[in-house]
Amino acid sequence: MQLDGQHFDIIIIGGGLAGNCLALSLIDSGLKIAIVENQTREQLINSALGDRALALAAGTVETLKNLGIWQGIQDKATAITGIHVSDCGHFGKVRLSARAQQVDALGYVITARDIEGHVAGLVDTTAVTQICPARLVGLVSDDNAVYASIKHRDESINLSAQLLVGADGGNSSVRKLLDISQITTDYGQTALVTTVKTAYPNRNIAYERFTDSGPLAMLPTGKHECSVVWTRNNDDAEVLLSSNTDEFEEALQNCFGYRLGKLRVSAPIRGFPVSLVRAERMHSGRTVIIGNAVHQLHPVAGQGFNLGLRDVVQLSDLLIKQQGVGNDIGSATFLQEYVDAREQDHHHTIAFTDTLVKIFSNNHLALAAARNIGLTVLDHLPFAKSLLSRHAMGLAQRLTP
Repeated sequence: MQLDGQHFDIIIIGGGLAGNCLALSLIDSGLKIAIVENQTREQLINSALGDRALALAAGTVETLKNLGIWQGIQDKATAITGIHVSDCGHFGKVRLSARAQQVDALGYVITARDIEGHVAGLVDTTAVTQICPARLVGLVSDDNAVYASIKHRDESINLSAQLLVGADGGNSSVRKLLDISQITTDYGQTALVTTVKTAYPNRNIAYERFTDSGPLAMLPTGKHECSVVWTRNNDDAEVLLSSNTDEFEEALQNCFGYRLGKLRVSAPIRGFPVSLVRAERMHSGRTVIIGNAVHQLHPVAGQGFNLGLRDVVQLSDLLIKQQGVGNDIGSATFLQEYVDAREQDHHHTIAFTDTLVKIFSNNHLALAAARNIGLTVLDHLPFAKSLLSRHAMGLAQRLTP
């Protein structure tokens, strides 16, 4: 296919989950779409990041069903029917249950590789033009179009579109080319990610245990298996990453306790620096950025992918409406409408996550006492627990217009 000089309605930079889900959501819109992805399919599927577990909120699962994605991955996902929140060394705890909320599950856990591979396969069956491996090296907008310079293998090609969407992750080339700066909060923490086998069955309960140096999440991925996301201060994390397996298991066991019996590491232990990052702007010219290109959250509440997918859904809905009435899908007015529509969800989700980190990742005695009293009281207030459950299920934003 001759690509150089082609014009599209939408060019999506990034063929990961956000970019591919956006393409799938627009399949019946009549829009001509191209996806530009830097990595080959083999590189994406074999990436170490594919091992990470994604916590899918119930609201996210509803969206995946509507996109025709969930039906092909549900057998690889593990339901979360209970959430147990506790504070290490203190008495406070909260227990949430799917039964109390009259739902089948509060959420699901799936490996990134399983969902990424399936979504990419669905895009393969569509008329979306996929340019891979390729990278964006330049872009410029005028009143009529956005022009993208692409390096495709050894070939330089030029494409144009009404709208360019940057869905290319935390190191977004789109954001950099637009010179959009970021606001960063460095938590001084590293997330240690691995998988453990458990002596006792987890009964589909997800555990969130807060410690002085960061939260520990144990997410059920099988009857006797959990994905671990253990956030430690950088110094502690460095020691743990350099320790042997027995030493790591002992430290993890001391932190989590024996609710699930003896814990045995069954996957590589990897470390990822943790910070809160938010782009100062979301659009420029005929370009908009979504997902991790805009926001990177602390993993404490598992909301990163869920928030990014809501970006996708809202942008898709507005694009279909704009296209339906024959209006310009790349105009500054339209893109600002999208930004305004996302502002409240971004603000609430980021504030909720950031507050959890600041309240629970410290050993201040007065604050520790207050938060444990709060957890205990919360555990006995059905209405408050219902609100917290809705937040966990990704439905909290529906409480407001």
